[in-house]
Amino acid sequence: MIPTSTPSMLRALPPEHQERLMRCSREVSFPEGARLFEEGGRADRFWIIRTGTIELDMRVPGRRPAVIETLRHNELVGWSWLFAPHTYHLGAEATTPVRAYEFDATAVRLMCQEDPVLGSAVSQWVGDVLAHRLRSARTRLLDLYAPYGSGSRM
Repeated sequence: MIPTSTPSMLRALPPEHQERLMRCSREVSFPEGARLFEEGGRADRFWIIRTGTIELDMRVPGRRPAVIETLRHNELVGWSWLFAPHTYHLGAEATTPVRAYEFDATAVRLMCQEDPVLGSAVSQWVGDVLAHRLRSARTRLLDLYAPYGSGSRM
């Protein structure tokens, strides 16, 4: 069974690492309908949602983008910033007004390189989020496009 939400920074990182990361953040807001990023775009930042909801979507040729997951309070938006070639693998859109903490990906990667303990903790957190998102994407795409009775249950 897939967990209902991705691992939050609050559960994944010790307080001292959270504090260091938060020093690299700034508060931002997005109106409903704003696109945070597009699939294939340069992943130079990421966010942690304070309030509101954001849908992750995936382009499907000949169809509307498929919504893969809806993210909420304390969830990470964007993981592609950590892994080369640093391009987004999904798109993201605010489905309500959103307030979030925005992080400069280059600054956080540098901080992680300079402090291997922090880097390991951040990599584990983002890796857990990535694993969750891949399971969600697989399940959602099977729900949308697999023929009924094709064994799409996980």
